[in-house]
Formats: sequence, C-alpha cells, structure tokens
Amino acid sequence: MSQIGQSCNLDVIKAVDFGFYLDGGELGEILLPRKHARPDLKAGDDVNVFLYLDSDDRPIATTQRPKAKVGQFAYLKVKEVGRFGAFMDWGLDKDLLVPYGEQHKPLEEGLFYLVRVYIDDMDQRITGSTKVDRFLVEDGTDQFEPNQAVELIIANTTDLGFKAIINHTHWGVLFSDEVHQRLSFGQDKKGYIKRVRHDGKIDLTLHGGQKTRDKFAKIIIEFLEKENGFAAVHDKSDPALISQLFGMSKAAFKRAIGGLYKDGTISISKSGIRLIENEDK
Repeated sequence: MSQIGQSCNLDVIKAVDFGFYLDGGELGEILLPRKHARPDLKAGDDVNVFLYLDSDDRPIATTQRPKAKVGQFAYLKVKEVGRFGAFMDWGLDKDLLVPYGEQHKPLEEGLFYLVRVYIDDMDQRITGSTKVDRFLVEDGTDQFEPNQAVELIIANTTDLGFKAIINHTHWGVLFSDEVHQRLSFGQDKKGYIKRVRHDGKIDLTLHGGQKTRDKFAKIIIEFLEKENGFAAVHDKSDPALISQLFGMSKAAFKRAIGGLYKDGTISISKSGIRLIENEDK
C-alpha cells in the first residue's frame, strides 16, 4: 500500500522528459523526477521509492533515503531557522520542518536534535517534533519479554544511567552498571529487554542472547590464557574489578563463568577461576 512518509515498491506507468510516473494506487499517479531514477528505468519496471508531498501538496517519489520515516525518530541537524520554524537535514532534497510549536526548546542552527517524524493532522504534511515524550509510552506490559532483541536510540542521561527509545515506541532505561562502553546522545544501538517491571517500566541491557554469552565466554577464556590459566576473580568479586578486567557487568560475568563451569572449561574456587586444561597439567 502506498503511504505518504513510507517506502514502497511501485510500478512505472510511463516515462516523460522530466521523469517517470508511478502507479500510486489510491494516491494516483506519482512523479519520480528523472534525477532520482536509475538510468535504465523504463515503463513496466518496479522501483523502491519514498513518498512525500511537494511544495504544492502533491505526492512525489524519490529514491533518496530519509534518515527517519513517519513514525520514527532520528538525530538530525538544523540547516536553517526561519519564519515558520527550524529546517532539518533528514536526507532528502526537501528539508524537514520542525515548527516552533513543536520545539521542546528553541532549536539552533548547526546543532543536532532528536526528532520524531509524523504527519500533521491539519495539513497532512510530514512534520518533525522535538517534543518526543508525547510520542512514547513507558508501560511495556504485554509488549515485550525478557531477552527480546530491540532497536534502541540513546536519548538522555539520568541518575540511574541512560534513557533509550525502544523500537520508536517506548521508553526504557539502561542502568549504568549494564553499560561498559561509551554511549552518545542520538546513537543507534541493538539492545535487549532485561525485564518489564510490575509498574510496566522497562529495564534494558546491551547484552543478551546466546551470541553475547558466547562472546563473553571467549573474552574470559582469552584472558585466562594470557594469565597462565588463572585469574583471582570469581562470582563474589567487586563489580568494578570485573568491569575493569573484562569489560562486562558482574551479572554477565556470572552467567558466562557459570556456563564455562557447567561445560567443564573452568573451575571456580574462593581464590579465583582457572582453566581446567591448565589445572590438569
């Protein structure tokens, strides 16, 4: 289905000097300007395009890729501040307007801001807003489950850690002790649901799934091999020491060494952890 603010595959109906007309279904024939079409495009082909409105409010197609579609967030730079608001660089020839009424605080030219892309109910134009809270919910009850992989956008810092946008729909929190890498505002990250609390609020982690557990196990084994098979650290050790040595949280470390212990790769004692092959020697 053809929708303004989204990408879709459309059939080419006919070619004209200035471009190609595409079959937009209920939207009618939609122009794809020739400058955005591949050289060998012809009638009967299909092409993947993004749809928006031109200056005369007519649907128009482009093969350019916006940094965010309608319903999504992106970290965008202000190109210009004008009479009607701030114009953002979102990857298309036509800039994205964030009206003054949709600015959480006055936007400044040359700076980056987290922007939600939506369709304005009044004129049906694609519009931006930095009032991100009104587009997000905190209650994840019945929406997510532990260890579920999600897409995150780092949105803010708190006393507890970082607030992140989950799948462009929900708020979640990454606690400081779960983060062992540098994060920046507006950064896209793959993450995981750690848990949904009784009040519906969502705790996140950057570590989850078998792939991550295998990666942490490999880090621990490689560390032990460099240290002649022994490390004076175990599941009761200080979280700061674990983070310093292995770059992971204490919870992730405990899960990793627990798996290594179960499969017979290491032994665990009050003095530390040891590779079994070194112990046997």
